Amino acid sequence: MRVLIVGGTGNISTSIVRLLLEKGHEVVCFNRGERGLLPDGVRLIQGDRNDRDEFEEAMQEEDFDAAIDMICFNADDAASSVRAFNGVKHFIQCSTVCTYGVDYDWLPVTEDHPLRPTTDYGRNKLAADEVYLKACQDEGFPATIVKPSTTYGTQMGVGRQIARGFEWLDRIRKGKPILICGDGKAVHQFLHVDDAAMGFVGLLGKEPTIGKTYNLVHQGFINWENHHRTVMKILGNEVELVGIPLKDLLASGVPETTTCETIFAHNTIYSAEKLFRDVPEFQPSISLEDGLRQVIEAMYADGRIPDSDQIIWEDPLIEAQRAVGKLQLEF
Repeated sequence: MRVLIVGGTGNISTSIVRLLLEKGHEVVCFNRGERGLLPDGVRLIQGDRNDRDEFEEAMQEEDFDAAIDMICFNADDAASSVRAFNGVKHFIQCSTVCTYGVDYDWLPVTEDHPLRPTTDYGRNKLAADEVYLKACQDEGFPATIVKPSTTYGTQMGVGRQIARGFEWLDRIRKGKPILICGDGKAVHQFLHVDDAAMGFVGLLGKEPTIGKTYNLVHQGFINWENHHRTVMKILGNEVELVGIPLKDLLASGVPETTTCETIFAHNTIYSAEKLFRDVPEFQPSISLEDGLRQVIEAMYADGRIPDSDQIIWEDPLIEAQRAVGKLQLEF
């Protein structure tokens, strides 16, 4: 197939491009940058999708069998893609499990779960999904919606529960304690980007999947305590985990804790049973330990781990939590 990727150099899409090439497809990418991480054999059409007329005209001048939109974030983007890719045989939208919110009626969350997004990101992705599904129903636009949970790879790096930043890896290396949210027992699912690519590519060209929505997650889950301990095992150093209540974390002024508040502090388990059924090629094979090891080694090789001695916000919070614990013991 001749496949267009809107994006193509991002966290998941880099792996999608590589897998498409391995399977013998012709790959074209549309994005604003230079070739970046695009491998040989991929054609780049450079442009800005926000210039709607130029984007839609450029896409309509081509003859694609399928398209995957990795950077559609709102209803206007979606409406533009419907116009741009009128005539393709299959279109896949990269959505998100954030469209479900975190007030779940049942676990694991299936695709028929009520949609109650709590963030602008989730609300805007949901609005985009609705445009595609309406176009599918009203006009026969051949859309499939894919909802990944947390996907990780060398671009995104190894995340933690409470905040962004990678200095926590250096803290572990140096034997310093690290914070977790609460008792660290909230569970989550992690999918390596190479396994995620298998889901997207496996869907391509499967007509029965048109008009449907699929969760894209690993079949297993792990709590955050054990996720962090897996990282410790890889780094060869076991350190103390100090729990901090979510309310104290949010009141602390620590930057970029939004993801913990809106996702990581909650039990988030999604079912990919529907995808396994309809796309038997989707067989995630990269264990969390192996995947994290690959990413951590790449991060160190690229010099992406900050010196934790220069980033000190965590130590006062740890001391405060220890003081609270000591006070409670005294009473």
